[in-house]
Amino acid sequence: MTTPVPQTPDTTVHHDPVQNTENAIELKEVEGLSQGRIVLRRFVRHRGAMVASFALLGIIVLVTTSIGWGPVPGWWQWGPNQLTPVVNPGGSPTMGMQDGGFQIGPHPFGQDNIGQDVFARVMRGTQISLMVMVVIGLVATSIGILMGAAAGFLRGRVDNILMRFTDMVITIPVIVIGAILGARFGQATPVVLAVALALVTWTSMARLVRGEFLSLREREFVDAARVAGASNVRIMFKHMLPNAVGVIIVNTTLLMASAILLETALSYLGFGIRFPNVSLGTLISEYQTAFNTRPWLFWWPGLFIVAIALCVNFIGDGLRDAFDPRQRRIPSQRKMNSAQRKAKA
Repeated sequence: MTTPVPQTPDTTVHHDPVQNTENAIELKEVEGLSQGRIVLRRFVRHRGAMVASFALLGIIVLVTTSIGWGPVPGWWQWGPNQLTPVVNPGGSPTMGMQDGGFQIGPHPFGQDNIGQDVFARVMRGTQISLMVMVVIGLVATSIGILMGAAAGFLRGRVDNILMRFTDMVITIPVIVIGAILGARFGQATPVVLAVALALVTWTSMARLVRGEFLSLREREFVDAARVAGASNVRIMFKHMLPNAVGVIIVNTTLLMASAILLETALSYLGFGIRFPNVSLGTLISEYQTAFNTRPWLFWWPGLFIVAIALCVNFIGDGLRDAFDPRQRRIPSQRKMNSAQRKAKA
């Protein structure tokens, strides 16, 4: 009677040649580059992020040079609060096809019922909205980093106290807290309002940073720094924070995109930027009664709001793909064929 021979499992790893070719191409392209250069290379190759970056840069250049910024004058002939004679009936835009050709005219975005140039007011509103967006992003990110880093690194009672406070802020709708703060600080400078709104928009950043620090806290380089005598503050901000910068940068862009929408909503409801300042949400709120008769008063503020929010979101997507090592760009067929020929040779 022949004893059956037990079949040993086949432990041979079968590699996919296409997968190996893609890995070889990717390693060859980043060979000798630093982590920063690798991230920049990936970001530049993200078409949507690059288009959004140039579009946002163009918007910034337009709004800062057209009507000027602070004491620096601009090239546009009208000011945001300057009264001028109404050119077209109802203040309709002068930009369009006229006399057999395309013309800009003195008021390309039109005029309101008292003769103010809409182009100048949209440029001023975009300036204020961009400034509020940047201030909210920076201040909320700073608060979120401090709260999340302390909670994730110290853990224990500190983590419980900070996270319960974060949960309490999250349970209250942001639009409600923002309306209360806007009613209190809306007549102050836009920077003061932005700082007040940042005090309620840091919660998502704090949770993300806490999760990263909980993971990084168990890494070997943290133990080595502790053995070397580094303080907790130095370990958190010198050793751990640079390893979490990818998540922080990506979510800062998403936070800024939501910040401009929050400011717009509050200004539209009358709790945001107020006279004599003006923002994109304020413009929509001021001209809401003329929606059916003069819709161009809404086109341009709404267009700039959507454009800025989309640009910042696309930039955030590009940064996320650039910082995430799991995101890989599929090489072209020509590069794959070339790599396969070199491997066979």
